[in-house]
Amino acid sequence: MSEQPASTREWTVIGHLNYGTHGTVVLITHRDGRTVTTAYPAGDASGLAAHCKPVFLGVAGNRALIMDAESKAISRPAALPVDAFPAYAYPDPVQGHLWYTNDGDKEHGVDPLNCGDCGSSVTVIATGTDPDEPAKWLRTLCVGRGHHVVAFAEPCAADADIPRRAFVSNLIDGTISVVDNDPRSDKFLSVLDTVSLLDSDQETDPGARHTGNSAFPHGMVFSPATGRLYNLNNGYHTVVALDPRSGQTLAKAPMPVSSNLLLHPRGEFLIGKGADRKSDAQHVIGRLTVMNARSLATEEIIELPDIYPSTYRFNHDGNRLYVTTAATGKAAQRDNLRKRVLLIYDAGHLPKLSLLREVEIGLADCGRRPLAMLNTPAGTERLFIPNPTDGTLSILSAEGDTLETVTVGAGHMKEWLFSFWNNAVTGC
Repeated sequence: MSEQPASTREWTVIGHLNYGTHGTVVLITHRDGRTVTTAYPAGDASGLAAHCKPVFLGVAGNRALIMDAESKAISRPAALPVDAFPAYAYPDPVQGHLWYTNDGDKEHGVDPLNCGDCGSSVTVIATGTDPDEPAKWLRTLCVGRGHHVVAFAEPCAADADIPRRAFVSNLIDGTISVVDNDPRSDKFLSVLDTVSLLDSDQETDPGARHTGNSAFPHGMVFSPATGRLYNLNNGYHTVVALDPRSGQTLAKAPMPVSSNLLLHPRGEFLIGKGADRKSDAQHVIGRLTVMNARSLATEEIIELPDIYPSTYRFNHDGNRLYVTTAATGKAAQRDNLRKRVLLIYDAGHLPKLSLLREVEIGLADCGRRPLAMLNTPAGTERLFIPNPTDGTLSILSAEGDTLETVTVGAGHMKEWLFSFWNNAVTGC
């Protein structure tokens, strides 16, 4: 079958629009050359406590999937409760499962419903094509106290004997939970171990609430090119390379001014992203750091005055890096930020990153602006960039040309979250 032209290809992008006190789900569908936005019918609030609210999983067959937080029963209501919790999901690229993270309450980072006062949770859901059972709850795991990032290790070219495992970082505890992710194992989806990220040489606050270390892990990837797990210790300003079998630290290198970690599709380079809010009271200075995954040597640092880099992703082929902008800082710092641009870099000659274009889009005067992509075997065809303050979605070509801007809801959103259900789009 020949490839369908990009201009006539049908696609659907699903987003959850969070306004703080309520939320709604929208479906943006392109068919017969037209793009149409449909809001999923809104239902009454559940009236449940924050840790018991229904969990929004995604949309299957144009029906929302909702999980009861207590019973784990999954339903497809005709109307979505306006206070449904839009859990963030990490797709397992091999099993086809989605790992939904629960960071716990804001004060302690615990999930009292599933884990008492011992930690927060991750819920694993199997996706399917059966219209009668498009989703199946597999397990809810208690891990450390949130926030969480999930990475998956598996046999690879660098090491064919690496076991299938999932790694869940626990920001408040400064640990990584190691989970058996091999469906043939009798310990499948069980926590096998907890790896402490304590670095005595870096520790400055042993008596703080995060139980003895200030690692604050936030950013973790597994590279099949090296067979190593990489974790960004945001509190220590370091990247550590870990053995996925033992959790042992194999190497460590500094990466200051970074709060996230991204792996190039070929697995040879790590990209850190962050923002300096301390050096200049008038200006935020964004930063991209390119690190060699084998040597942990920093190869390049790019500083971005008055840019807060929000979300960054490589395209399908890995030769482009897209960086969205959003808001951070206070007073003059926030006022001076450029919050209406998308940065596109040439990533085809790493470790060198070269800026190709700055694309004018809508406003994101909020803390986060995600992005999504429509990928095909031929490559990345579309970019979807929300403008939460404007209440719009920018639809761009892979080169950054604006094709269309559609209204999706009211402006001044607190956050936009893309749905990952069944790989409708790629992004976050």
